[in-house]
Amino acid sequence: MKCNRCQNEDPKLFAYDHGVYYCRKCIDFSRLEVNEKINPVKLKHRTWKGKPKLDYELTASQKCASHEVYQHLSKGKDVTPVQVPGKTEICFESICGYLAQGKKVGFAISRRQVVLEIANRLRIAFPELSVCEVAQGYTQVTDADLIVCTTHQLYRYPYAFDLLILDELDAFPFVGNEVLQAIANQACIGQKLMLSATPDKESMELVKQKKIELVCLFERPHKHPLIVPKVIQVSILIQVWIVIYLCIKFQKEGKQTLVFVPRKNDGKWMKMILNVFVKTDFIHSSTQNKDEILDCFRNKELSALVCTTLLERGITIPSVQVVVFKGDHSVFTTASLIQIFGRVGRSFKDPEGKGVCLCQASSESIKDCVSQITKMNDTVYVATKK
Repeated sequence: MKCNRCQNEDPKLFAYDHGVYYCRKCIDFSRLEVNEKINPVKLKHRTWKGKPKLDYELTASQKCASHEVYQHLSKGKDVTPVQVPGKTEICFESICGYLAQGKKVGFAISRRQVVLEIANRLRIAFPELSVCEVAQGYTQVTDADLIVCTTHQLYRYPYAFDLLILDELDAFPFVGNEVLQAIANQACIGQKLMLSATPDKESMELVKQKKIELVCLFERPHKHPLIVPKVIQVSILIQVWIVIYLCIKFQKEGKQTLVFVPRKNDGKWMKMILNVFVKTDFIHSSTQNKDEILDCFRNKELSALVCTTLLERGITIPSVQVVVFKGDHSVFTTASLIQIFGRVGRSFKDPEGKGVCLCQASSESIKDCVSQITKMNDTVYVATKK
């Protein structure tokens, strides 16, 4: 027996009901009987020969990387561009190339909030195209010229995409989830463009086996270096006082602060304490009004926003400063910390900023984060000097 959706072959994960077997492994995505055929989803295909409209010009390095990515894809190879900044922009040449041939392009991301962010950025860059986001609370429209969805929503798109752009492959819930990975594979009938700032061992092994192509770019669009976090080792009590001090200091400088905490309980009391000094809110995966809170933060109605790793990726807030509380907690992996401090200095108008990592002891993840960001900056410097 084999499930045609998640490729499950484990007899223990099949159930028998009214004369038929069905797969229990992917039952969350609807019941699928053994040997039940999955038909390709019917989507509109538009041939569009245009260019993205940007209010800034890509750097020479970005243009080179974009072209290299598209060349590999055109030869039928999957590609993983390894970079920290401007990942979305690196996809634009490939998006245009596929749309010019009347092919279907999809963008899949682990987290709902990042789906909304990316969809908005694509609307700005491609005003002539229709863009739909498909995620929790956004399932009324499921087809457009460009489809941006969570990896969970890919079950709606069997055999749909000639180019499937996958972001946050190293993030929960996609990482290590065999069902989601199988559904993503089924959704793609062409090539996959797998974005990553920190590729995992499995991806690097595929690169060594020449099954996928690797394109590296660490230069930020505004050419300023990545922010290397300042690591401060103190007790938890002193960490709290430093968080308060920094939020007040940044507010006086006209800047906002993202305060990352490892757990929801930490966020609850941190919000209460900070609210005594600066206007603060708290957001986590179970927050019902995530969009409203983020809008308030973007509109500068809040001076500080306490958050879990929910906001470690895909969120761009101009002039934001970042403080990590209990940075030595196991939830803050190397990849997570690199993404978190990547929130700082993303704006062309304010390409610099402060990143502070508070901890009782510098963990291996913290040390690796500092080391990798430093190496990325050095790589750009060496390449520029050549």
